Amino acid sequence: MIPLRDHNKSNTFPFVTYALMAINIAVYMYMYFFLGERSFDRFIETWAMQPSEIVAGASLVTLITSVFVHGGFLHLAGNMLFLNIFGDNLEDTLGHVKYLIYYLAAGLGASILQIVVDPASRIPNLGASGAIAGLMGGYLILFPKHRVDVLLPVFGWLQEASVPAYTMLFYWFVLQLFSGAGSLGAAGGGIAYFAHVGGFVTGVILIKIFTGITGLRQQWREQY
Repeated sequence: MIPLRDHNKSNTFPFVTYALMAINIAVYMYMYFFLGERSFDRFIETWAMQPSEIVAGASLVTLITSVFVHGGFLHLAGNMLFLNIFGDNLEDTLGHVKYLIYYLAAGLGASILQIVVDPASRIPNLGASGAIAGLMGGYLILFPKHRVDVLLPVFGWLQEASVPAYTMLFYWFVLQLFSGAGSLGAAGGGIAYFAHVGGFVTGVILIKIFTGITGLRQQWREQY
């Protein structure tokens, strides 16, 4: 189930979402057009997150920088599609600054769970998927019944359909959870499913905290 677009218009211009997309694209272009093979590998080693190194006490900066590094065009394109669909409404709800904090915190939550699940891993973890999973978790809480257009596999063909957001998001989360469980103990690289799970759960928790704070402030203003 691949999301194409949602039907949830924003009331503000999502310049933080677009800035995040621009940074990701710029980093990708720099990696693939300006770095040679050796420099490319060194860039990944330097800025991607490796669980074993974090556990050993390496710099924590890669918990943030890894969110802006992608391993290929399809990796980047898929993440930017999801960010574009789900980011603007979260930014509209939270406000630009709080939204940026929320996004980065979801990325941190994603990395932390991946480290907890496989602390000895030396495989670089990279990509915005965990942070974007946080946006999806927040979207599920705030806009569960808003329509999302998706591509569905039907008898070997992809068919476009419009479904409530909770249908697509719940399906996606369960898929990540079971795929992650199935990948436990597997050798080699692949998709960091538990980073997706960690980001999603972090997003659900944070959206309740952030919107709760906003609601309390609004009540205080109305009373005083």
